[in-house]
Amino acid sequence: MLSDIPIVPPDTPLLNKVDQGVSLHDLDTAELVKLAEELRAYLLYSVGQTGGHFGAGLGVVELTVALHHVYNTPQDRIVWDVGHQTYPHKILTGRMAQMSSMRQADGLAGFPKRAESEYDAFGVGHSSTSISAAMGMALAAQQLGISRKVVAVIGDGAITGGMAIEALAHAGHERPNMLVVLNDNQMSIGHNTGGLATYFAKIWASKFYISMREGSKRVLEKIRPAWELAKRTEEHMKGMVAPGTLFEELGFHYIGPLDGHDLPGLIHTLENMKDLEGPQFLHIRTMKGKGFLPAERDPVGYHAINKIEAKPKGPQPALPAARPKGPKYQDVFGRWLCDMAARDSRLVGITPAMCEGSGMVDFARRFPERYYDVAIAEQHALTLAAGMACDGLKPVVAIYSTFLQRGYDQLIHDIALQDLDVTFGIDRAGLVGQDGPTHHGAFDLSFLRCIPNMVIGAPSDENECRQMLYTAYQYPGPAAVRYPRGTGPGAVIFEAMTGMRIGQAVEVRSGAGVAILNFGALLSEALAAADQLNATVVDMRWVKPFDRDMVLAMAQRHSLLVTLEENAVAGGAGAGVNEFLAAQGLSPAILNLGLPDAFIEHGNQADQRAWAGLDAAGICKRITSSRELTQLQLAASGKFPSAIELTRTTS
Repeated sequence: MLSDIPIVPPDTPLLNKVDQGVSLHDLDTAELVKLAEELRAYLLYSVGQTGGHFGAGLGVVELTVALHHVYNTPQDRIVWDVGHQTYPHKILTGRMAQMSSMRQADGLAGFPKRAESEYDAFGVGHSSTSISAAMGMALAAQQLGISRKVVAVIGDGAITGGMAIEALAHAGHERPNMLVVLNDNQMSIGHNTGGLATYFAKIWASKFYISMREGSKRVLEKIRPAWELAKRTEEHMKGMVAPGTLFEELGFHYIGPLDGHDLPGLIHTLENMKDLEGPQFLHIRTMKGKGFLPAERDPVGYHAINKIEAKPKGPQPALPAARPKGPKYQDVFGRWLCDMAARDSRLVGITPAMCEGSGMVDFARRFPERYYDVAIAEQHALTLAAGMACDGLKPVVAIYSTFLQRGYDQLIHDIALQDLDVTFGIDRAGLVGQDGPTHHGAFDLSFLRCIPNMVIGAPSDENECRQMLYTAYQYPGPAAVRYPRGTGPGAVIFEAMTGMRIGQAVEVRSGAGVAILNFGALLSEALAAADQLNATVVDMRWVKPFDRDMVLAMAQRHSLLVTLEENAVAGGAGAGVNEFLAAQGLSPAILNLGLPDAFIEHGNQADQRAWAGLDAAGICKRITSSRELTQLQLAASGKFPSAIELTRTTS
């Protein structure tokens, strides 16, 4: 229960000393064990105060303490993967007092960030990048003659990503001096523990075994048959008790699996492995949510939590009933997916490890034989869908906008080039809030719009999202529907699924002087701004193809066209309108509103939209400035300014 999370700071005398500059190298084993207890208690408290990623950090407390004790950080590099494991790392590296600002504007990021601390060796938001980055650092140290240790900590399913496997294969070839720690928290590699496995792991990590292994290798290499027999014997022994044969074949010296919560054992093993030459692989088993029973029992549900609000004491006045919130867009997608699957047996659902986040839990339960979670492997997800589409199935890929970036080549070459019937539900399009720039869906319209054969829809409310998904599914080629994180404006969702005319817009408010062409989820902000300006508002609905007749009609009736989207201005939906009008030889005054040419930092979605000028006040301000500029230029020249001139002047 969340009520079990403390709302008052725990007593942490050792952790306070570390925060004040006492080195972990100076603490003995008993003190380090006590420090880990305090660290876990403080992590429980601090995340309860701010909300954020929860279970993964609790699972790596002992590992984090051991790494910072054994290695000379930040001179030695620790690369974390996935990034939400790093809350304990942040607490131990001088940021304990800042934990109350986690994921808030101007506060700590929820992931490692190089600009935030010298201890954050590599920025991480997506997964499966650590081995590649750590290998690059190890090779750089080798090239520059720098004495430095490099560790990649990969966990929470990240080892399932194809990029991680590619890096393992390359490291086995180049043989850099580096350590890969697999934090296996039962979310990726299967079970293989027990007394015998632990016993052999301790043997393989011992200095005696390592010296015997290397000494025997030098002797027996001169007698090839004997060496081959010894090597095969060792591999078969390991294969019987541990899943390490694969890593050994890739060129790593494998140790494990070890109990990742046995801090003395971890320290002993890391000290033995620290100075070994070549690529090393340490496999540890941890429990996601360790130390908080509800999270141990439900690691998925406690992956992240909301801020815990303290209950006021004494009787409280009755509050008016809160207006019930509508469903999240991901749930609108999930309901449509189930309804569509019930109608069409050809439908299959694919997700790259985002079942819960993409709203597919009910689909997975009701249609398990048609549900495919491919793990953290976006490239594979798209080409899998392409293969299915080749042979008569109708795949629906549920994917976050920011994760679709990782499968871009497959989207172009394997799906669009072959004009295959694949439907994309693109979640988290636009600004996502506290997860920040690594997770914003800022670029999908820009990188999708240039691909031939693509159809792209951007619904403005929940019902439009449902009907647009149905329409995209009926289209016999690649079609994408992009929708934002969170809830919508609360539109009534019709049970009946009716097709929309692809490329048709609708005028939702008539005004004068200014026409706002809205693409997607900012329609309510556009309408609020239009009420103040008496502007026309068009719900464009489709980005590719868009309603060209509507755009021409708006250009004829208004002195200023405004395009509005929660996507990068560069190459986005507004750019498509500019290109079309220019091709027609027209140059009406145009203002393109969208995300600026910058990475927007973490905070809440409302603040991010206000900063980007995409709330009603920001839209009004930009339009008012543009109208004044337009009038001045008209008076001076007697003609409309060009779209490019006006956009540059008002940016």
